[in-house]
Amino acid sequence: MKKPTRNPDVNKASAYAIVVNAIQIAALIVFVLYLILFSGYRDGLLVSIVAVIALMAIWGASIDILSALQTRKRVRTIYELQTTNDQMDALNLKLRAQRHDFLNHIQVVYSLLEMGESAEAADYLERIYTQLRTVSKVMRTKVTAFNALLQVKNAACEERGIRLELDIRTALEGLPVPPWEICCIIGNLMDNAMDALADTTGGWIHLEVRETLRHFTFSLTNNGPAVPPELRERIFEAGVSTKGEERGMGLSIVRKTLAEFGGTIELAPGDETCFVVVIPRESRALPETVQE
Repeated sequence: MKKPTRNPDVNKASAYAIVVNAIQIAALIVFVLYLILFSGYRDGLLVSIVAVIALMAIWGASIDILSALQTRKRVRTIYELQTTNDQMDALNLKLRAQRHDFLNHIQVVYSLLEMGESAEAADYLERIYTQLRTVSKVMRTKVTAFNALLQVKNAACEERGIRLELDIRTALEGLPVPPWEICCIIGNLMDNAMDALADTTGGWIHLEVRETLRHFTFSLTNNGPAVPPELRERIFEAGVSTKGEERGMGLSIVRKTLAEFGGTIELAPGDETCFVVVIPRESRALPETVQE
């Protein structure tokens, strides 16, 4: 049997199923109303049988629509999990590489000190310290997936000549949003920021993460071009300044996902582009716990 040369587009297939079934439901409703009100049929039994059959068809089409919507959500979750897994693999490889090199670095420094080359040893340690900071600066939280995201985005910023500033003052313990969801939310905002800085010299991105007794707050700022005034009120609408589902979550989906956990996202006023995400500690998406 010949293997398929490409994977099916689940999003398009599910969208097609939703549209077709919605048209079917509308047509059946119109047909039943016409049959009952305007057809002139006097056989009540026949009309009842046709109406029941139509209602059963409507019920089946409704189930198909719900299944299609659930499939789209599962596909997005799978994509998020795959992305998070790739980021964690990248962080793991980076840490393993540093562990492998650590003993070699110690041996070199020890040999330099034995030879009395203290200045050379100090210079060597300075270079090692710079390399270690690349990973250590992203190991700020207890959410491994989020640390992996920061590592991947830090490397992407370095490749594009963008300075990434991290001001993280929380371990994110008790964050009610699943790791892959928060990674996709913040990752999407960071991708948008990097794209906005494509033509900016000396571009920088500043990520600030805070927590209070009630909320977790993520603030992401960049010095790229400001969002046009005519788009500021519509920036979270579907189809406005999005990159498509294949590349990540659009801002409208980010807002919808956050709403499931009682969170919000806003575009802060000012010349710089700053998105502020606020997530309450007690999410309405999680089951309530009984306090003893």
